[in-house]
Amino acid sequence: MKYLFTFCSLVLMLSCSPSESDEKTYPTTGQIERLDPLLDQIISPDAEIEIIASRLTWSEGPLWIEEQQMLLFSDVVMNKIYQWTEAEGLSVYLEPSGFTGDSTDSREKGSNGLTLNQQGELVICQHGNRQIARMDADLTNPQSRFTTIVDNYQGKKFNSPNDLVFDKKGNLYFTDPPYGLSEAMMDDPKKELPFQGVFKYDTQGELTLLTKEVSRPNGLALSPDEKTLYVANSDGEKAVWYAFQIQEDSLINPKIIYDATHLVGKEIGFPDGVKVDPQGNIFTAGPGGIWIFSPDHQLLGKIKSEFWASNCNFDADFSTLYITADDHLLRVKLK
Repeated sequence: MKYLFTFCSLVLMLSCSPSESDEKTYPTTGQIERLDPLLDQIISPDAEIEIIASRLTWSEGPLWIEEQQMLLFSDVVMNKIYQWTEAEGLSVYLEPSGFTGDSTDSREKGSNGLTLNQQGELVICQHGNRQIARMDADLTNPQSRFTTIVDNYQGKKFNSPNDLVFDKKGNLYFTDPPYGLSEAMMDDPKKELPFQGVFKYDTQGELTLLTKEVSRPNGLALSPDEKTLYVANSDGEKAVWYAFQIQEDSLINPKIIYDATHLVGKEIGFPDGVKVDPQGNIFTAGPGGIWIFSPDHQLLGKIKSEFWASNCNFDADFSTLYITADDHLLRVKLK
């Protein structure tokens, strides 16, 4: 009897011990709307939209850090950057992240877009500080110490830099809508620039206004050959995605990829964060979720969750898409 009890106990322990092949399971949401068979080459037919973190406020700016196997993203309202890993889940990475003053009445005072420069340093769009800054600390030991990269155009403070991308040479492109200001509007009393700009800050420290004709420039991304700049316009009266040809320090031949104005108010969201995979497929937040366009700008489908999608980004090998959506962090496995 003693030996039988010992044997049964061993079997029970082994059956309850997690194996190395076990994976965490997460709740799922929404559906993937397939509008073109080509989407099956990007997202498997059986792919699901996983909810991997919740209880945030307004999540934005996802950035995968390969060496630490972690995702960083902003909570713009709470003035924090969070980190998420498969092993540890969600934790605060940096606080404060976007506003370091004494007080502000901004509703979206924190960091927004995040990226790494050529030196592997964290570069941040800071709504509250109205600048683009570099974190003055190692990625493994984050500190709320920042060095200003650029904070004004011709002596006038930016509105609230929103999203950013470096090209291969190290030139920085970024957008500057008013969402981090107190009233988040064109007539905000603290607004110094009479427009919302798309800018280029080059490796020589020269700042160029590329266009002020986009009414609410938000997310942006470069094509793989870096000849095209995609810009999302989060304006309810002109909710479109633009493709501009880059000609040195100018944007020329603007083309509207898609006009989603008719969907504003019918589905949650606006054109927002944009990312491009190595094949040139465009993944962008829009009404109803994440929209996916082919390199020739054909709409292939949508990742439609129940939540307002703000942005997305890939892991290092482009096998996973992470999505910031309202108070959630989502994940979809890619082919």
